[in-house]
Amino acid sequence: MTTLVTRTAPRRPRNTGIGLGPGPTLAFVAPAAVLFAVLILYPMAAALSYSFFGWKGTLRDGFVGIGNYVTLFTQEPYATELWRGFGHNLLLFLGAFVFQNSLGLGIALLLHRRARTRRLFQTLYTLPYLVSPMVIGYLWSLMLSPLFGPVNAVLRGTGLESLALPWLGDPQLAIWVVVLVTAWQWLGFPILLYGAAIGGIPAELDEAASLDGATRTKRLRYITLPLLVPAMGIITVLTFIGSMESMAIPFALGGSNGSPAGATDVMMLLFYRTAFESGNANSIGVSSALATVLFLFILAISVGITRAMRRAERRLS
Repeated sequence: MTTLVTRTAPRRPRNTGIGLGPGPTLAFVAPAAVLFAVLILYPMAAALSYSFFGWKGTLRDGFVGIGNYVTLFTQEPYATELWRGFGHNLLLFLGAFVFQNSLGLGIALLLHRRARTRRLFQTLYTLPYLVSPMVIGYLWSLMLSPLFGPVNAVLRGTGLESLALPWLGDPQLAIWVVVLVTAWQWLGFPILLYGAAIGGIPAELDEAASLDGATRTKRLRYITLPLLVPAMGIITVLTFIGSMESMAIPFALGGSNGSPAGATDVMMLLFYRTAFESGNANSIGVSSALATVLFLFILAISVGITRAMRRAERRLS
């Protein structure tokens, strides 16, 4: 008895439009590209063009070349306030960088060993990161008030009257308050990023080093930290960009003038004053020059940090 077996040709996969050329890809990318062009590229190009013209209010006066840049770097009050704000921005970056890459990494390492409470504490540390910086700044200004703030009240109640200081009234202290409040708010981001990077390290590497007699300190130094270089690079670049563009917290703590006595002044506050409070007829031209200088500096340093981190990754790989 002969059994007949019918063979059917394999069915061709349905055309889902994935991987069939640039058409479907462009259809998905186009909306984001249009928004990026309208909301990012056009304002940047407009600010660059505005910086080469003189202005009378909102009316373009004439082409002045680099005249607005010369005004920015040579005429008062711009020359003094520019370098003062720039120095405070760098101080914000250094403070946030040290704070986040030490305390943030340390907390991430501790939470990695506490599987039961990891999610809870990650959520608690991330909550300030999810709140508006303006709200954070105003809350801290209330808490640090020398009249009714709870911080000084607690210090006085515990017998530490000498530490009950005018935190936002002393020019020597005010900028450090801005640094600490900024670093405190953004601490949740490096904790999450470092936690994800630590979780991605194969456990076999740590176990093999432990079997070879490596102590926990040596395993951290020679295994964990080198594998965290990509995460460190991302955190460093984003911290630098955020610090150079910082405005909400300094504004909430010191106002648009960077009180007291300019101690909390930063570049974005200078831009705000130049564009909206200076009363200068050419405010558009000078503020656009300031925005262009700040953008070029952030771009150059960010590219430099990224390349340095990539070279470090290649040496470790």
